[in-house]
Amino acid sequence: MTVTATAALTTAGTLGTLYVYGIAPAGVRPPRAPGVDGAAVRLLTEGRLCAAVSDAPASVRARRRDLMAHQAVLGELADQGPVLPMRFAVLTPDAEALCGQLRTECAGLAAQLDTVRGCVEMNVKGAVVPGCFADLVHRDDSLRELARRTRRNPGYEANVRLGEALAKGVAREGRGAAREVLARLAPLAVRTAPGPVDDEQVLSASFLLRRADEQRFREAVAAQARDFGDRLALSLTGPLPCYSFVDAPSAPSGR
Repeated sequence: MTVTATAALTTAGTLGTLYVYGIAPAGVRPPRAPGVDGAAVRLLTEGRLCAAVSDAPASVRARRRDLMAHQAVLGELADQGPVLPMRFAVLTPDAEALCGQLRTECAGLAAQLDTVRGCVEMNVKGAVVPGCFADLVHRDDSLRELARRTRRNPGYEANVRLGEALAKGVAREGRGAAREVLARLAPLAVRTAPGPVDDEQVLSASFLLRRADEQRFREAVAAQARDFGDRLALSLTGPLPCYSFVDAPSAPSGR
């Protein structure tokens, strides 16, 4: 059921704390998927915007079923058009506070919706593949010399030094491959956003894509996986709501 801002204050289930999924243009259909803790999802509409909400559970925990429910609600909204997705477990004290925020921040929120209209987010991660040590040693003079000394004077410390040097070399190869993959994929996207990386996961990036370019992007990622598979194990996730390319507000007095 779509609830107007005025009716929201007197409709059963909206007087208490609300769980907020995301913000969309007014006029979208309410998601059919059950929300967090199995609650029914409804829309609070204020002017040009609406927020998808449900009654907040007694406690919010990051259980898989609730994480999936959160994502399913956002997925239904995203299928209809642009959405500003909230992170999991954003709460607001009541409908009045949330509708007030939709009024006061209408221009900024509407502008953000326009930036992701017709777009989806795809995420690419790349993990280092140990690869062929012999090939790496053959191409790296310092590693080749270290391996030669280790063979001449084997021992625990020498083996540890060689192992650490090989691990750094493999990570270096992976980071180089990650830079090349990113350089090839970035021109296909409207925007890119980097994610956290470490010595093992050397590539993490989100790509804002036009929906029409999604298949082309998938094919490009598959091509990179073939080209760099000896150094980098690529994974692709999406399409997703555009988490990485909007600044959806925290709900007022959220907990």
